[in-house]
Amino acid sequence: MTSTETLSSRTVGAGDRRRWFALAIVMTAAFMDLVDVTIVNIAIPSIQRDAGASFSQIQWITAGYALAFAAGLITGGRLGDIHGRKRLFLIGIGGFTLASALCGFAANPEMLVASRILQGAMAAMMVPQVLSIVHATFPAHERGKVFGLFGAIVGLGAVSGPLLGALLTEWNLFGLQWRPIFLINLPVGVVAYLLGRRFITESKAPRALRLDLAGVALVTLGLLMLLYPLTRGRELGWPLWGYASMAGAFVVFGALVAYEKRKTARDGSPLVELSLFRVKSFAAGIAVQTVFGVGLGVFFLVWTLYMQVGLGWSALRAGLTGVPFSIAVSTAAGMSVQKLVPRFGRKVLQAGALVMAAGVLLYMAEAHRYGQSIASWQMALPLVVMGVGMGLIVAPLTDAILSEVPREHSGSASGLINTVQQMGNALGLGLVSVVFFGEIGDRLTPAQVGPAFVHAFQHALGWVAAVMLVIFLLMFALPKRPAQHVEGGAEDGAAEGPERGAGSGASNHTQPADGAQPVGAAR
Repeated sequence: MTSTETLSSRTVGAGDRRRWFALAIVMTAAFMDLVDVTIVNIAIPSIQRDAGASFSQIQWITAGYALAFAAGLITGGRLGDIHGRKRLFLIGIGGFTLASALCGFAANPEMLVASRILQGAMAAMMVPQVLSIVHATFPAHERGKVFGLFGAIVGLGAVSGPLLGALLTEWNLFGLQWRPIFLINLPVGVVAYLLGRRFITESKAPRALRLDLAGVALVTLGLLMLLYPLTRGRELGWPLWGYASMAGAFVVFGALVAYEKRKTARDGSPLVELSLFRVKSFAAGIAVQTVFGVGLGVFFLVWTLYMQVGLGWSALRAGLTGVPFSIAVSTAAGMSVQKLVPRFGRKVLQAGALVMAAGVLLYMAEAHRYGQSIASWQMALPLVVMGVGMGLIVAPLTDAILSEVPREHSGSASGLINTVQQMGNALGLGLVSVVFFGEIGDRLTPAQVGPAFVHAFQHALGWVAAVMLVIFLLMFALPKRPAQHVEGGAEDGAAEGPERGAGSGASNHTQPADGAQPVGAAR
């Protein structure tokens, strides 16, 4: 049997159920990361009281993770292409679990900050492999269903993090205060690591690549120059060097592009595969993902501040209020890629942007109408509308971005997707100081705090609605239908071929990587 036949029969064979176990494992890892990004925010007051952390250290407990995560994503994705996505996934989840233990048992704030930076770096090794493994594991006609599940996980993780953090903190298990928010990762991580070794099949780029160390240095430097001032800017009073650093970041990115072009011509082994941006679906999707990240970065932070500071709600009540949003995102994400996108294509994503904008405007109207007396149930309708809109976007967008990406570059592409999303979130967090805190006076009496935060929340929602309209317009650059849905009726043996739309040639995806086995093959 030829390698092509082996790949096709193993991948789509009726008895091959192991790939669904592999999917559950990588989705669990993705959920761990999504929850860990948000779970800490709820527990910050408890960490500050129990660990005696200063304000600057509290900033770094959250910012250190984000910076290490964003700076390492592209490198992590490329390492998966070179050394094997399964191998990097297992290194990442093992390191993430170890770092979680170090966070949970941190003896002082300095150790907690260092452990969080390590945790972010390990997440950067793990997270890009999730989409890469899915892309390399499932035939084209099944990816719509898979990305629907991925979108549901994204929606669940976005809101369950604060809720889980609130519950674990308030329960104070075994008198451990905030520590269980990190320690809960230990049993999940260990099980995922052991099952991953058994059920995930190795895949890598079909030709030998080398890690581009100069590219790694330029990417890391550029991201740090951009994200560090955004993360610390408000705390430091927006110093001049921060603006200079952000401007210099674009110079570094320009140097990166020039270097990567030369690197590609010289040995064909760049860190950032610039040819991906010639794939229209990928380039347009990356632009949408970046702007979408900006909107989410603004909304989730100001929403938390609005409920806990402006309305004076407990962490648990704030977390429970977000449950309708989470359910709506998960439900809409599953429906969008399985039933709506195959029929309506790009229009589903554009409808999602408009529906989410409508939900934001409805939320703004409710916040204005009820002021500080608003109840959780009065937020339910706008949150459900917003959740439906987000669900219609988040799963099909990932699907559309990767639909025409050659398999040998799926790690690099996945790293770029996650990186631009983190960059968008960081830009959104930077904008919060302008669109939210800029509306709040410097000297407020206790009686003025609530009304000021409610007003600032409404102002920030106007910006989020505007971002959604920009996304709607950008989506016109997406293909009318993602390639895999066009190929949905193709023969099984041809179902591996969304890459053809990228001009990569059929030979790029007919041969498995050296030493790689089809999913379901015994190891």
